[in-house]
Amino acid sequence: MTSPPAVAVTGLGALCATGLDVTSCTDALFGPRRRPAPSTRFSSEHATVYPVFELPAAFWETSHGQGPESLSLTARLALAVAGQAFGQAGWTPEMLAREGIRAGVCIGTTVGAAMNDEAFYRAYRAGQNPDMAAIERYLASNPAAVVATTFGLAGPRQTVANACCSGADAIGIGASWIRAGLCDLVLAGGADELCRFTYNGFISLMITDAAPCRPFDATRKGLNLGEGAGAVVLESEALRQRRGAPAQGYVLGYGTSCDAHHLTAPHPQGAGLKRALAQSLAQVRASDVAFVNAHGTGTADNDRVEALVMAEMLPGVPFISTKGHTGHTLGAAGAIEAVLTLACLARGKLPASAGYATPDREHPAHPSQANVSFAARTALSFSLAFGGANAVLALGLDP
Repeated sequence: MTSPPAVAVTGLGALCATGLDVTSCTDALFGPRRRPAPSTRFSSEHATVYPVFELPAAFWETSHGQGPESLSLTARLALAVAGQAFGQAGWTPEMLAREGIRAGVCIGTTVGAAMNDEAFYRAYRAGQNPDMAAIERYLASNPAAVVATTFGLAGPRQTVANACCSGADAIGIGASWIRAGLCDLVLAGGADELCRFTYNGFISLMITDAAPCRPFDATRKGLNLGEGAGAVVLESEALRQRRGAPAQGYVLGYGTSCDAHHLTAPHPQGAGLKRALAQSLAQVRASDVAFVNAHGTGTADNDRVEALVMAEMLPGVPFISTKGHTGHTLGAAGAIEAVLTLACLARGKLPASAGYATPDREHPAHPSQANVSFAARTALSFSLAFGGANAVLALGLDP
């Protein structure tokens, strides 16, 4: 069976708690671990104040942080990283229109700001007649539609809401559009903002840590939420070569599956993750994999399952979690982590897994505790999600 062709990545964009562009986000992975803090934008009645990874204060000084107020923050995050990715790829809306490029957009998110209008709902339930601006903002803020309209992408547009696999799925779907000949170019990624609804929701599930999260550590007690966005510009090889654009990397493969096991917990033996991983390994050789950017939430079940799968299917391959720096950015996580994976591949260096110090004796594999240099040019990025979803992206510097 012939492997599907690699899809070129010509532009990258990212922003999260560690920085406002790909370089600063990647640099932070190799520096002191950033400490999460109580939210500055919302509060909760919980006795314990759980820390989060909010966007840096500098974000609010940029044009994206200051508006437009008619759009949700999630949509503005998607626009910001789309602009970064298109800028690196060398595209402008005028060029896309002039050259008649068949361009699509696929953006992943979870809550996507749908529950960020509590004041409106409270007023409505109280019999008042609240201003409709909040609802108009929600209706105008479909991330894929906003990016497509702003950048003039007239091809297919899709917003993916598959919990924490959303950003990874969006990249996998976008690559499939290129391979199928539906598009010459796709802007793909994920975006999600913090809000009180998700903050309280994860606390109620009892999987949120009151201290900085410690993925894969024996003392881990749960995740810290974060926010941000990541995006890639995907191009057909014919288009990339025709315009002489350098490739920042390639989407080599994509695997997806569902455990069909539990609403929130992964299959205890990682059955679905193994299937998704097997799909991606059908397109790359395991011996060529430099490292794995694991989902690594810091929750008991997720980390145990990923360690089990690593030991069984990728023994000896280094792996880390970047969520000790970024927090869990939900629908944006898979996209941010794909961008960071490509950035680390380009540097030939893997950072230590942030927050990890004490090995869990029940785990058959353990993440890297120190920065590692490597020569291999392929890596994998894992995403797991509520509902039993699993996604694995195979990424590389060579087609």
